[in-house]
Amino acid sequence: MPRYEFTLPRLFLRHILADGARIEADRSQANYLLNVMRLADGDAVLVFNGKDGEWLAKILVTGRKACTLVLVEQTRPQTAANDLDYLFAPLKHARLDYMVQKAVEMGAGRLQPVMTQHTQASRVNLERMEANVIEAAEQCGVISVPEVLETIPLKTLLKTWPADHPGRRLLFCDEGSETHNPLVPLADLAEQEPGPLAVLIGPEGGFSEEERELLNTQDFVTVIPLGPRILRADTAAVAALAVVQATLGDWA
Repeated sequence: MPRYEFTLPRLFLRHILADGARIEADRSQANYLLNVMRLADGDAVLVFNGKDGEWLAKILVTGRKACTLVLVEQTRPQTAANDLDYLFAPLKHARLDYMVQKAVEMGAGRLQPVMTQHTQASRVNLERMEANVIEAAEQCGVISVPEVLETIPLKTLLKTWPADHPGRRLLFCDEGSETHNPLVPLADLAEQEPGPLAVLIGPEGGFSEEERELLNTQDFVTVIPLGPRILRADTAAVAALAVVQATLGDWA
């Protein structure tokens, strides 16, 4: 597999990418390339749109604050999005930004906020989430941009799960689990070839007893612990996705 070129800036473009295409950078992108990165006429950047792979482009300066990107060659072909869903109770502002970025880095293919009884944030800015997804993809060499799904209440999610997610197993990260080692249930699942997966992380206050009981009674749910300590929700996201990827995902 071609390796990501770490020395060149990367930009996400909402345009069709093809050999020889000439794409005018928008104002913020032109400012980033010309003023922040101090790039000049003829310098190289990498561009992607989540559909047409990654391309090498040359900068054509067209004005003091404007430039066009001229596509030269494809550097990496398009890859399919990872079939791993990350479901989470929303956090506030900067910590939600951090969580979203780390989920992208860890290989989540879809991200969906889930409202629970103890969720502190009353609403989710999906546009801001998408911006953080794109920023993380740009910085980490990701070609397939994860999808951001609409916010859903936990009870609705569980009620509609079998129809909306056929064959997908939900890994419920339970801070109240009686055991500490997540590798035990994940190893059992690996022997069963569980198919596509989703990871569910709760809010800062944890799941309510009613929610835990509801989750534990679903036959499509597997409970996994995350160690002997209570983790912050954004830390739990990284920990859970790491152990899942290492045992059942694309790290294995």
